[in-house]
Amino acid sequence: MSFSRSFSRRLLAAGFGLAVALGAQGFASAEAKTVLKLGHLANEQNVWHKAALKFAEEVSKRTNGEVEVQVFPNEQLGKETDLIKGIQLGIVDFTITGETLQNWAPSAALLAVPYAIRDLDHLDHVVGGPVGEAIAKEIQDKTQLVPLTYFARGPRNLTSNRPIKTPADLNGFRMRVPNVPLFVDVWQALGASPVPMAFSEVFTALQSNTIDGQENPLALIKSASFNEVQKYVNRTEHVRSWIYLVTGERTMKKLSPEQQEAVREAAKVAHDYERPLFLADEKQLEVDLKSAGMEFVDSDQAAFAAAAKAAVLKSLKPEILPLYNQILDTK
Repeated sequence: MSFSRSFSRRLLAAGFGLAVALGAQGFASAEAKTVLKLGHLANEQNVWHKAALKFAEEVSKRTNGEVEVQVFPNEQLGKETDLIKGIQLGIVDFTITGETLQNWAPSAALLAVPYAIRDLDHLDHVVGGPVGEAIAKEIQDKTQLVPLTYFARGPRNLTSNRPIKTPADLNGFRMRVPNVPLFVDVWQALGASPVPMAFSEVFTALQSNTIDGQENPLALIKSASFNEVQKYVNRTEHVRSWIYLVTGERTMKKLSPEQQEAVREAAKVAHDYERPLFLADEKQLEVDLKSAGMEFVDSDQAAFAAAAKAAVLKSLKPEILPLYNQILDTK
């Protein structure tokens, strides 16, 4: 065998071995990558989805691509309760959820209590202070879900075909409410006739005059086209609330301490990224609804809050009343 032929064979063998080694290394690298799933309820235009994408981007950047977060909007991985249970079982890794968690952790009911949160600054002080820490701790203790950050939600307003400025204007007013006892009790105390009803049935009920109005944030008022069957948006702003981006203790245990810290830092970035989007979105929603023919009415929020308070106190579980009072006292 000639020297050149022998050398060529050795070179080919070495090259094949190198290729195998590199392939194995690439396979090991792919195996080392951790893929996590984030499912939520909102559509692709929603600011929560945009914040979720930012969170995923930051996680990848801060872990040098070792952790990939895949985002699934529109209930693709299941409804809210399904996602919570999925995180507990370790088959989903993140979701965006709020007062639904009260099914496990009673203090989560405080995420959406009528006239507890006065404005956005008050919300930030509440969630970022001792009350928020206590709620987050109970959520983790009772559900094994870990709140990473929070997003503000648009205030809920009342829509109608006549202006509603004070509770006295609610006399005989039939309105849809979600099937939440607290909401039913509060609107009864305010003088309305609340009717628990699935959201999917509301438009038809308004169209047929089965009910006179409903209450929701501006985003849902617009997306449900309530402007076609309602004339007024009454600025009752009766519920200001927040919602958490959560992961699970099971998911965090999959990650190294450095990766866990990267996830927490990415969540902070997502919070700061979402806030200006949220504020701009609320302004644009009002412009859009006015353009669609709706009129905005300045309701007497102090009068509504005063009339609602006794019903709130009666409806809240005794064990969370101290935290509710701390919310009210937070400056």
